[in-house]
Amino acid sequence: MEIPNGITISVEGNKVKAKGPKGEVEKVFDAPGVSVKLNGNVLDVTAPNRALKGTFEAHVRNMCYGVEHGYTKKMKMIYAHFPFTLEVKGSTLNIKNLLGEKLPRTSKIIGKTKIEAKGQEVTISGPDKDAVGQTIANFKRALRIKEKDCRVFQDGIYEIV
Repeated sequence: MEIPNGITISVEGNKVKAKGPKGEVEKVFDAPGVSVKLNGNVLDVTAPNRALKGTFEAHVRNMCYGVEHGYTKKMKMIYAHFPFTLEVKGSTLNIKNLLGEKLPRTSKIIGKTKIEAKGQEVTISGPDKDAVGQTIANFKRALRIKEKDCRVFQDGIYEIV
């Protein structure tokens, strides 16, 4: 696969690093029989079958896109009962006053993902697609409401389409 202009790829054993204007992404490709080699501006992936080769090439394409353009998800906080707020402290996200709870719920922020909350809109962005997706999953899991009727208590965060 050919590497786009403006992106630097380096390969050290089974570790691939991509650098670009939006940041840096590093992944370890650890599967038996798979090798990744860099020949000038072309990245060669050899694997025992086509599916595994396509998977690793897709990961590298996602890395290239992420360091060039970045990944962004816009979400909206919805509440009917108690207004809740978000607070970022280091690599954790604190959700305060969800359903009037006294203790804040916490969620882990993965990698170099950034979370910005302005009013009810939340923007989650970063160069690594997997890290952004896992941060959103952690966030949704922390907001899960238990032991209440989910048809009545629909407070949470939802993607803007």
